[in-house]
Amino acid sequence: MATAWWAANRHEVFPVSKTVFEVIGRPGSGAADYWCAAGDFARTALRSRTANRLYIWKAVGPSVTQPGRRAVQFAFSPPKGAENVDPGYSLSVRLVGDNLTIGAAFQYCLGNDPFDWQRRLGW
Repeated sequence: MATAWWAANRHEVFPVSKTVFEVIGRPGSGAADYWCAAGDFARTALRSRTANRLYIWKAVGPSVTQPGRRAVQFAFSPPKGAENVDPGYSLSVRLVGDNLTIGAAFQYCLGNDPFDWQRRLGW
């Protein structure tokens, strides 16, 4: 079993395959928590450009890497059949193919402290 990568919001991230990774939920996790962890992992650990898109590969449900826990799987491309999903206006982790840019996902990590975003970006 691979070691967890910890996102800024303390959610664990595990690889599922070479192209898919899984964010493990915590009690009370909402959509913003999953997107924050996915954006932070893509940006920080994988060093992906913030303009690249993240797609929900598998909606919130049972984890494949941590049995007994809930998770959302993300990838840099949509799963077959979900190429034209319109993300709409509400944040969700229930629709396969739903997507955000890495930068937009990472914004959910930023707190209310006006200097928090500067510290997290290393400024």
